[in-house]
Parts: sequence; structure tokens; C-alpha cells
Amino acid sequence: MKKRPGRKRQRHGGNSHSLLKLHLGQKSELARDRGLHVLAAMRRDPNLSLSRAAKLEGVKPETVKKHFSSSLRKVAGKFTVTKSDRYAATLYVPDVHGNPVPLPTRSSKERRQASNYLRDLGRYLRGQKNALAKWHGKKIAGVELVTAGRTIVAIEPALSEFSLYRAFSGGGA
Repeated sequence: MKKRPGRKRQRHGGNSHSLLKLHLGQKSELARDRGLHVLAAMRRDPNLSLSRAAKLEGVKPETVKKHFSSSLRKVAGKFTVTKSDRYAATLYVPDVHGNPVPLPTRSSKERRQASNYLRDLGRYLRGQKNALAKWHGKKIAGVELVTAGRTIVAIEPALSEFSLYRAFSGGGA
């Protein structure tokens, strides 16, 4: 298909945000995951520049621009990140046996919720007995979260094997 100058190419067959991991190589998939971390870091700290956040996550700013251009805005010559996005990513949370369960997220809101749940689960395991109170009966992306104290105590040995890194990197330890 020849590209005409001055004319934008139309995308066919789906949402421009649904960059499927099936079409990416392992190296590109890892770079995309690190790019999501860059967006999250920029949302947490609005003073963090794209280049600095990318350097902290070990990815080039060009890679972040390539995969997540719709989440970046240029304001006064600097890139800023949008408040939220609709990019899909698979995270992992523990099930009632302590095994990682895939959590297919479809937005930055769901990714943030999963991260907060895992943070509160860690707090619970370190002795804050009310850390999971706000998660009772809740689901993220259709996956029910483990919050029962007895269940968590029963699966605690398996949770020690549950890697938080694996939770964000797609399951490969």
C-alpha cells in the first residue's frame, strides 16, 4: 500500500490502544512493560521528566513514545503523562492456594488497584491486621481478591514464593 503524503493512514480492526503482546517479541514485550512503569512513575511524580523516568526504568524515551504516544502530551516543550490510559496488561495476584492468577487489566486504574492490593497484602503479612479491610469482597478485572485472614495464613508459605517482580513482569521468574 502506497502512502500518500499529507494523509494519515487509517487503522483497521480494533482499538489503537490494544497493542497485543502476541505480536511482540520477548524483548519488545519487556520494553513495553518497562514503558508502563515509566508512565506510572510519571503519574506518581508530576515533576519527573520522561527522559529521567525512562532512565530509571531502563528503557529509552523513544521506546515509551513508540508504544504509548497517546498517553504523552507535550506541554511547554516537556512531555507530560495523561491522567489515565486504556492500555492492556496482564498482572498476577495470588489465588486461595498462593499460586499466581493472571489478572488481565485494561486500564491504568485497574493496574493501580492491583498494585495497591499487593501492597496492602504485604502490609497484612507484616502485621497490619486491618490492611486488607477495604478489599473484602472486591474484584479487579473480574478476579476476586483473597482477603480472608485464615486463607492468607494457610497460604503464607506459598506467598513467600510469590514474586512481586513476577506480578508485574508477566509470570516469568
